[in-house]
Amino acid sequence: MDQRLEKIYQAGNYVKGILASSGKQPEVGVILGSGLGLLADQIKNPVTIPYREIPGFPVSTALGHKGNFIIGELGGKTVIAMQGRIHYYEGYPMEMVTLPVRVMKYIGIKYLFVSNAAGGVNFDFHVGDLMIIRDHINQLPNPLIGPNLDEFGPRFPDMTRPYDLGLIKMAKEIAKECGIDLKEGVYFGGTGPTYETPSEYKYIRIIGGDATGMSTIPEVIVARHADIPVFGMSVITNEAHDDYSEDYVNDGDDVIQAANAAATKMCTIFSKLIERL
Repeated sequence: MDQRLEKIYQAGNYVKGILASSGKQPEVGVILGSGLGLLADQIKNPVTIPYREIPGFPVSTALGHKGNFIIGELGGKTVIAMQGRIHYYEGYPMEMVTLPVRVMKYIGIKYLFVSNAAGGVNFDFHVGDLMIIRDHINQLPNPLIGPNLDEFGPRFPDMTRPYDLGLIKMAKEIAKECGIDLKEGVYFGGTGPTYETPSEYKYIRIIGGDATGMSTIPEVIVARHADIPVFGMSVITNEAHDDYSEDYVNDGDDVIQAANAAATKMCTIFSKLIERL
């Protein structure tokens, strides 16, 4: 058997065992980005599985990422939430960065919701804004490079609509009902861990990016490879412009604080959207 499949099945069977004993079957997977792990506190009747206890599973080392699967109820449905994700910049290969998504597919999720903290390169975006991801530009290594895992999807998956149009429409309706202002745009994904230079921010804006970050896209590619509908949202945590004052510094702690401040609004969108699935 392909060693990649062995890792997926070994980790997935461990999680399935816990699900069987708890009587829970997740319908929706949720990936919580930097500072957004607090959204996991909204999950009712939670069962927590630390990543370090799952056989062969990577452990998140990033700031603001606790490193747990949280299984419970959100929006009236059973979800499995990643309280912290795995990043390429942590030194993990793409196989490990995306392993959690394939494990969630193996245990039976039908939808994937992804979130991240991102810099707003669009001049109309400000700290605390929420941006629906309608498309992306990928500058991370593609996680499907190498022999195809036919058990999960085709060699050449279509990426015409990586983010589900029906879910986007519903999210907009929910935001309007709740009086929440939403932006919509293109997410640019780079490797990190450095923040971009002002010239790089300008470049990202010129080629069509509205927000930039260091995650999300590999997970989305693997989900779409497995034909899982995806909804994505970015929290704008800093204004990523190219006209800074001479003493300006991008600070990771500030990013976490801004994400935490926006988590309530994002939780409302996610929970009501899950409720309508």
